[in-house]
Amino acid sequence: MKIDKIQALRGPNIWSVQRKKLIQMRLDLEEMEQFPTNKIEGFRERIEAMFPTMIEHRCSEGCRGGFFSRIERGTWMGHVIEHIALEIQTLAGMETGFGRTRETKTPGIYNVVFSYTEENVGIFAAESSVNIAEALIAGTEYDLEGDIQQMRVIRNKVRLGPSTGSIVEEAVNRDIPWIRLGTNSLVQLGYGVNQMRFQATITCKTSSIAVDIACNKEQTKKMLDAASIPVAGGGICVDEEDLTGVIKKIGYPIVLKPLDGNHGKGASINVTNWEDAKAGLEYAKKYSHRIIVEKFITGHDFRVLIIDNKLVAAAKRVPAHVVGNGKDSIANLIEETNKDPRRGYGHENVLTEILIDRDTEDLLEKLKYTVDTVPRKDEVVYLKSTANLSTGGTSVDVTDMMHPENIFLCERISRVIGLDICGVDIMAENLTQPLKENGGCILEVNAAPGFRMHLAPSEGLPRNVASPVIDMLYPLGKPSRIPIIAVTGTNGKTTTTRLLAHIVKSNGYKVGFTTSDGIYVQNHMMEKGDTTGPVSAEYILKDPTVEFAVLETARGGILRSGLGFSRCDIAIVTNIQEDHLGLSDIHTLDDLARVKATVVKSVKKDGWAILNAEDEYCVKIANELRCNVAYFSLNEDNELIKKLCKEGKTVAVYENGYITIKKGEWKIRVERATNVPLTLGGKAKFMIANVLAATLASYLYGFKTEDISLSLQTFIPSVAQTPGRMNIFEFKKFKVLIDFAHNPAGYRGIEGYLENIDAIKKIGIIAGVGDRRDEDIKECGLIAGRMFDHIIIRQEKYLRGRTEEEIIDLILEGIAESGRDVTHEIIPKEIEAIKHAIDNAENGSFITALSDVVTNAIEIVQEYLDKENEEGNI
Repeated sequence: MKIDKIQALRGPNIWSVQRKKLIQMRLDLEEMEQFPTNKIEGFRERIEAMFPTMIEHRCSEGCRGGFFSRIERGTWMGHVIEHIALEIQTLAGMETGFGRTRETKTPGIYNVVFSYTEENVGIFAAESSVNIAEALIAGTEYDLEGDIQQMRVIRNKVRLGPSTGSIVEEAVNRDIPWIRLGTNSLVQLGYGVNQMRFQATITCKTSSIAVDIACNKEQTKKMLDAASIPVAGGGICVDEEDLTGVIKKIGYPIVLKPLDGNHGKGASINVTNWEDAKAGLEYAKKYSHRIIVEKFITGHDFRVLIIDNKLVAAAKRVPAHVVGNGKDSIANLIEETNKDPRRGYGHENVLTEILIDRDTEDLLEKLKYTVDTVPRKDEVVYLKSTANLSTGGTSVDVTDMMHPENIFLCERISRVIGLDICGVDIMAENLTQPLKENGGCILEVNAAPGFRMHLAPSEGLPRNVASPVIDMLYPLGKPSRIPIIAVTGTNGKTTTTRLLAHIVKSNGYKVGFTTSDGIYVQNHMMEKGDTTGPVSAEYILKDPTVEFAVLETARGGILRSGLGFSRCDIAIVTNIQEDHLGLSDIHTLDDLARVKATVVKSVKKDGWAILNAEDEYCVKIANELRCNVAYFSLNEDNELIKKLCKEGKTVAVYENGYITIKKGEWKIRVERATNVPLTLGGKAKFMIANVLAATLASYLYGFKTEDISLSLQTFIPSVAQTPGRMNIFEFKKFKVLIDFAHNPAGYRGIEGYLENIDAIKKIGIIAGVGDRRDEDIKECGLIAGRMFDHIIIRQEKYLRGRTEEEIIDLILEGIAESGRDVTHEIIPKEIEAIKHAIDNAENGSFITALSDVVTNAIEIVQEYLDKENEEGNI
């Protein structure tokens, strides 16, 4: 078997609009296409032995053990690999369960699709599942545990930490979109101007001054002491002389810790003599030049979490420890403790594995123990001097036990330091009494406190501490999203997108939009190129200045990685015509419609899908939609339009020369088509269709018809506004039209326009695209033969696997089928072809360059026009 391609889909896609995170693997079964599972001796027994937990895979049988039944009866290896990929992710601690396997039009080649939790793990699972299947087929040994461990390692490298993950999960539960910014824990919630950012538990609302104060333990202590908040006595040391002075002032026992430390690193606790004090100083200096020395306070270690100046959780932290049984050594007890399924590597689980380090050895040495010592039955042996979860500690929820006086104290601390998310470390016998009564004190105030101990304590109630974070970032009534209009279809996408962006901007919004020629924010081009995929959409949604997004959405990006947004308010399908067929398993217009339908399926329930009533494939899509649907048509007498009007529905039609909105039998004439520059005086019917789509979308969004009308009148087609879309250059003796038309439907649109143009001679400059079907290239030649008197064929680019001669021959076949006496010549290079056409243009002729690289064509023609104007001014 051979993997042809692995793709990670990250947004709504052709397989599922709801399940956004899918791996799509194109798998060639090769000779295994002839061997379903029931023809492979012993396969059922081997897979069941390797994956006994697959008994829970119900498969299409709908019952426990259903998948094994399918294997017994016979199923193809693509289906098996799908299930293996899901199961090994689950075994690695990333439970997921959606999968699909479908054969392509090419026998033996399948698309194997399955869900993932972490993208890199999903890709690894795809490769691993094929290797596992081959080992099962051959009956050879396979290191399954090695792959599962590798998946865990990958996950820990790339996944969000527990605190960040909990906030993201809470946001998702509230339907707030999120985008990971880079590969660390920096996350954007919401879109555009409504975005908020956070990293771990530092938010965009966190005061940088407050963080500086919290990170400076000396400054924190001074501020708290000045505010009558109990703190441990002590001082700052940089050498042994300083240390001697502090000890003389506060006496033993003491605590030494780095001034700029975290997670308990470099700390020494309950130091009672000078030798240990010197050793503790050297240890702490590995992490910080300045060392804080404090009086050691007896009691329990508590962490109190304050969010938005309100207490949300409190936990007692217990240092990593083991309890003796009178039989096992400390090393064996640690090993047994680490077998707790709640413990894992790093932050992967609720608890962290206990590791033996210098701190552990020092504590044992004080007890005159080693790791080989056997503790007495029920003896508690502490293995860390701090109670951090990251070093193997445990936590007990005590939120409901806090005395009101202590709640007041902690909430006041958060205001004194100025932190929006604040962790207060307290040493006290308990929190049920006021600290001033039990002698407790504040040890530290933490910026970016970890949430893990509160989300899943070892004992007591879990606390959803992410919820108040979201409450703070998005208080009731604050939106997280911005309006999104997505535009897809075969032809007219870019023009419709640009017109819509103009309408939105004219209505006072700061608009960001993507097109096949670039990314724009407020009409400023930010990136040049074909930007119709998910990365470009995300670019707009990440921009903090954008209030409204209009996104051209092409098939390539959808197939490659899904949509770049979770849902939209309005989606438009302009039309579905022959283009890109035969590529990426899209062979028919039904296949293409399925791809385009992804966009309108992503419309929110009370949003609108805008469809072309004259396109049968658009009409078919409507049956699958769960949102509102509205249609546009160039023909008021279209049967579907008439039916909808009788039902009182809203449509857009071209009637009696007007761009019109119809609601039932009522007509709202928005503007006469001849007054809309984009329609070229009403002669470009396909442009009128684009105007209808944009007008209907604008009206249904809620813009006033008079504002839409003004926008239609002020949107001037030009190289600046609509590059490569019906750009007409008027020379003194002839005209030149440049358009991006590159498929039969686009050619037919140009043909309809040229029928209304009077010219002595109509000259066309055309080319084919190598990865299109033979019939599509020939049909372009046929249409060109009908609408031009002379054709210049140029073919220097986009061969895509064919030779120039092959493409040109197909074009010439099409021209011959037109039945007209059309002359032609072949000039391979586009620049030379355009120059030749202009240099030899007759008075009254009309040149049409159907260019796939509009920038080059526009520059050449503009140079000629500028030169003519300069000569005319001399």
